Amino acid sequence: MNEILWQPGPARIAKANVSDFRRRVNERCDLDLADYAQLYAWSVAEPARFWKEVWRFCDVVASREWDAVLEDGDRLPGARWFPGARLNFAENLLRLQDDREALVFRSEDGCEQRLSHAELYHQTARLAHALRAAGVQAGDRVAGFLPNLPETVIAMLATASLGALWSSCSPDFGVEGVLDRFGQIAPRILFAADGYLYHGQHHDSLARIRRIQGELPSLERIVVVPFTSDAPDLSGLSHATLWADFLGPASVRQIDFAQLPFDHPLYIMFSSGTTGLPKCMIHGAGGTLLQHLKEHVLHCDLRPMDRIFYYTTCGWMMWNWLVSALACGATVLLYDGSPMKPAPVLWDFAAEERIDVFGTSAKYLTSCEKRGLTPRVTHDLAPLRCILSTGSPLAPESFDYVYRDIKPDVQLSSISGGTDIISCFALGSPVLPVRRGELQGRGLGMKVEVFDDAGRPLVGAKGELVCTAPFPSMPLGFWNDPDGARYHAAYFARYPGVWHHADWAELRPEGGVIIYGRSDAVLNPGGVRIGTAEIYRVVEKFDEVLECVAVGQEWRGDVRVVLFVHLRDDLELTDELRLRIRQAIREEETPRHVPARILQVADIPRTISGKIVELAVREVIHGRPVGNRDALANPAALDLFRDLPELSAD
Repeated sequence: MNEILWQPGPARIAKANVSDFRRRVNERCDLDLADYAQLYAWSVAEPARFWKEVWRFCDVVASREWDAVLEDGDRLPGARWFPGARLNFAENLLRLQDDREALVFRSEDGCEQRLSHAELYHQTARLAHALRAAGVQAGDRVAGFLPNLPETVIAMLATASLGALWSSCSPDFGVEGVLDRFGQIAPRILFAADGYLYHGQHHDSLARIRRIQGELPSLERIVVVPFTSDAPDLSGLSHATLWADFLGPASVRQIDFAQLPFDHPLYIMFSSGTTGLPKCMIHGAGGTLLQHLKEHVLHCDLRPMDRIFYYTTCGWMMWNWLVSALACGATVLLYDGSPMKPAPVLWDFAAEERIDVFGTSAKYLTSCEKRGLTPRVTHDLAPLRCILSTGSPLAPESFDYVYRDIKPDVQLSSISGGTDIISCFALGSPVLPVRRGELQGRGLGMKVEVFDDAGRPLVGAKGELVCTAPFPSMPLGFWNDPDGARYHAAYFARYPGVWHHADWAELRPEGGVIIYGRSDAVLNPGGVRIGTAEIYRVVEKFDEVLECVAVGQEWRGDVRVVLFVHLRDDLELTDELRLRIRQAIREEETPRHVPARILQVADIPRTISGKIVELAVREVIHGRPVGNRDALANPAALDLFRDLPELSAD
């Protein structure tokens, strides 16, 4: 059993939203659920009753209630949620129209913008009017090539209010990366900024937008948001207009929210696209709303007037997740720019804006520790009660860092799910203990298990993370996949009738979850399956190592582990450091985990959202092609792994 690092006290447990929810369920359903474990067991045993109670507890705004909560609940895929209901996603996020802050934006250069709920509603009303005047209607696609700005949120809400589909890429995508995504979905309107700021440098977007327009014949209008310039040069762009000129008249005060079925399409999300053309996942309005409300209210304990932040771009699903917090009446904090320019900028933001829920990546927490940051000493984080981490498994040592150097009394929730479900399979709870190296528990209503190769459930052993029952935020399907063949192959081919998520995981006897990495990147030396996170959590403890990537190299009829390390401060990889790394891996894991080769590289390739691309590295070292390099934040890094003589030697 892993060490308990934090335990909520009785008062905190009693006043938590999830405790209130459990009491209401007991009363309404004539039950006697005593704790989270019993609530979870009931939520997966009685999914229709559970999700109906989530709807009522979170006060979903709808013009018509459902005819049934769940139809064909034994079909996966194929179940239908809340048929007959009519609602609008944007209406739920814009339910408040008062003077409390809805959005607070800060950019890397210190620029700030604040919008009240009333101002956000009014701005969305004007843009929705303009989109309708431009002919946009339900089912059309509207795209964003934008930084994490208030205008991005407004554009999404206005799009959703009409029943059109929103899809976005962050402005650090290259032209081909954008076309690989938007080229598949044929958007009518493109919202774009003139540029963006990152790590002290201004980057122009207009040149790329000109090239993108030339390759997207579906585009009828481009709306440019001035961000790096007060007067962007729109020459060379056809049918382009500035944001202020496109908005409807200031006299427009109301939104005519389209009332649509629960499963009406809302978002088109994209896979990373590092091993092929990105998958275009269609997510429904009702399922996204209900799942996000559950996670915000019951798992993050979010309340009206709370302040929530997640460091993300609008090319990552965590942006969609973050913005949904408006439906709780919370203030959403947006940041655009480098998280390390200067190093404590996000902690400055947290302290100055009195953030309650702070979200980031495992990589960011590791970087803070390696830079010697101690926010507990340097910043007033008194309101902070929850820290969220995702993007990659959070190492046990990062748990130690949070409680030692950030805040000892905080709910640290490592969360895991993905773009595929626009939500989480495993995440935190304000009423559960935090155990070192573990995600606190499975999400309510999510029948998550771990299977062996034969499809048998495992507890206390590593295997494939699966979900064995339907849930509302499953994709409606893939774009341009009319018979569902690609959708079925992606998730249901391995275990028929079961969602296979391709994470290598362990379900702990106490209820927690450990994620060891992507199962398609699992190493297999001598037939023993090893999660890459098991190696990373040892190697990244070394002060000399900034980051690393481990892959399996096909070698003499077997697989050998190759570890690449990116060192700090122009250090050189010495035989002595190699020896210490190997000894540490052998002592903390097993001899099977010890790399056959440890090589130094100047950079590690990552996706735009910051995830290490192990599969792409594996393809490169085997001399196989890697497409869609524009999906990477640093595509040139892949070339560092090509034709290495050290990988040809015994």
